[in-house]
Amino acid sequence: MKLIIINGPNLNLLGKREPEIYGAASFEDYLAGLRAKYKKLTLDYFQSNIEGELIGKIQEVGFSHDGIILNAAAYTHTSVGIGDAIKAISTPVVEVHISNTMQREAYRHVSHVSPVAKGVILGFGLQSYDLAIESFLLS
Repeated sequence: MKLIIINGPNLNLLGKREPEIYGAASFEDYLAGLRAKYKKLTLDYFQSNIEGELIGKIQEVGFSHDGIILNAAAYTHTSVGIGDAIKAISTPVVEVHISNTMQREAYRHVSHVSPVAKGVILGFGLQSYDLAIESFLLS
């Protein structure tokens, strides 16, 4: 099985940025643990702070991978383009958030990804990514 994790803006700062919300681990360290745990999977990774690059990656892998785990971060709440890119591909997408966005500011309660995603996982810290991987393994 070939999965890709796509992370959006500011997630490159995990471990440094607002550790009370996002924790103290860097995503690169966490990703190494995921790859060790799920050795039988091909687990690709892409991160960008640029909306168009995220859309481009979704389009690039949207017909070749078995699943996309997408944390569009702030673009979740603003990007109609990311939602449209997901609608245009055949690869299923699981939306992931580290924090429980429903417990945060009201503008974070709106998602342009959720309506076109296979499912949504939020609020379990970095373990949200584990849960997303497991969701693909169960389907």
